[in-house]
Amino acid sequence: MKFKRKKRSRLRGSKTCFWGSRKKHRGSGHRGGVGMAGTGKRADQKKTMIVQEEYFGKHGFTSFQQKRKEKLKVINLKDIENNLDKLGKNVGGATEVDLKGFKVLSEGELKTRIVLKADAYSKKALEKIKKSGSVIVE
Repeated sequence: MKFKRKKRSRLRGSKTCFWGSRKKHRGSGHRGGVGMAGTGKRADQKKTMIVQEEYFGKHGFTSFQQKRKEKLKVINLKDIENNLDKLGKNVGGATEVDLKGFKVLSEGELKTRIVLKADAYSKKALEKIKKSGSVIVE
């Protein structure tokens, strides 16, 4: 019995080698490159991806002085008054409110005496806190 070579081995060396059109049998398929290939300045189809990944612009280290300070969260006196049961702890008969990372602003009024700890206060807030008989601890 005579051995017949398979068609696949006969096509080795031809340009398409069973794949039809030449472009169908490239390693990366229809992708057109690897990674960020094709993302030039005018590549509109990938513009949103480029913006999200910060592809353009400067990257790297900044000196210690140039680092931005973290912004403090803001809370008003009326919010402290309304949420004393959640924010405050009873310590020795006084209600102690710990607001680290917050700046206290003056909107509203304090009706109860509290012991308050916060990172910053506005001038009006300080006046209102002292007027209510509350104590500021730093």
